[in-house]
Amino acid sequence: MNFTSVPEPIQELKMDPSIVGACVIMAVCFVVGTPGNLLVVWTIVRHVKQRSHTVLLIMHLAVADLLVVFTLPLWIYSLVWSWVFSEIVCKAMVYVIYACMYASIFLITIMSVERFLAVRYPFASAAWRKKQMLNKILLVVWVASFLLSIPVIITQVLGDDNGPKQCLYREYKSRTQETVLLLLESLVGFVIPFFILVLCYGCLYSRITQMSFRSKRKSTMLIVGVVVVFALCWIPHHITNVLSLVYIVFEDSPEGEKIYDVVNAMHMISSSLVFVSSTINPVLYVFAARSFRTSLRDTGIHKLFRHLSSTVTGEGTRELSFVSKRQSSQTNTSQCCMESKAHIDLLVDICSNAATDEHV
Repeated sequence: MNFTSVPEPIQELKMDPSIVGACVIMAVCFVVGTPGNLLVVWTIVRHVKQRSHTVLLIMHLAVADLLVVFTLPLWIYSLVWSWVFSEIVCKAMVYVIYACMYASIFLITIMSVERFLAVRYPFASAAWRKKQMLNKILLVVWVASFLLSIPVIITQVLGDDNGPKQCLYREYKSRTQETVLLLLESLVGFVIPFFILVLCYGCLYSRITQMSFRSKRKSTMLIVGVVVVFALCWIPHHITNVLSLVYIVFEDSPEGEKIYDVVNAMHMISSSLVFVSSTINPVLYVFAARSFRTSLRDTGIHKLFRHLSSTVTGEGTRELSFVSKRQSSQTNTSQCCMESKAHIDLLVDICSNAATDEHV
């Protein structure tokens, strides 16, 4: 016996405000997200020669977002009319979206852990900053993302429900399979990574407000913004998953029907908000780059990514904000003494040479 978790029949919901709202959101996401993410990738590839870990992670995040927003015209067309492609295309498209979902949250988590290590343990984190290590981590991230998305290929199907065919349906062989897959998606794809994010920034909160280097604070706050936006966009989707699990428990009770109605009402809008996550990051970068704008030739976003590379790569040496104040004071004092001695020696030499010239 097959169990299916689906929204209400599309034919009945054709004029539903949730479908209209979802189409509008996806259209805006495509118009803004496609050129925005292309700009990020092009800027990093073309204008940033020395790329820090943070900038490389941002570039991979933009690539994942691009793969997602490229699918939006197909979604809009299918919601307005019907799914005109095969079930294989349906499975492949949803598979790519879910792989990019996992990749995005993993990349953002790595960015946050990197920020945590750079601020709290700058010397200890220097070992993993080698480019070869990051390449291995990125490979693991993408492989794990595509492996974790395999259940989508198994469960995603076309459905019509006496109406136009749509690529919006999941078919599970049992309630146990549905429970396991929904738990896997929410735990691995959101709950565990988000717990790590909260832990990292919870530990960094006091340090961020006390940072002596404004550049380090700005780059850290930019990544915090990316994390917050990602959470706001994905929380409704995972709330829907949790409500689906609750519905499995109370399916045969009067409350089960109410929960099912809530899931159906949330399904369309929560799914469209997922695409906002793939659109908003370039907007954050442009907003953060306002203070870096100098000319049309050297735009602010170019300087932003070069700035991120320079501040992150230099944190191990010239931007250690949290070495003890005593050590910093001693270092500054010794440097001042050395510079003063050098100036005095130079003046003595000048005076000596002047005296010699007079005697001659």
